[in-house]
Amino acid sequence: MSKLIQETTSVSISNESVFYINKNQLPLHCPLPEMTLWNQHPRVFLPIEDTGKSKCPYCSTEYILEK
Repeated sequence: MSKLIQETTSVSISNESVFYINKNQLPLHCPLPEMTLWNQHPRVFLPIEDTGKSKCPYCSTEYILEK
């Protein structure tokens, strides 16, 4: 196993997932690169800048923009 794979943190997608996003991670898309179930639905870009929060229409993962 490569060093890169060993250091990757797994994040599971579930109905109750909430992720805090900072401005450096924009534009926001789901699934995030570090999610283990990245291939469970198509990548969708989510608007978060205006309201400070967004929810994925596929997996219901919620995202909150940190200030």
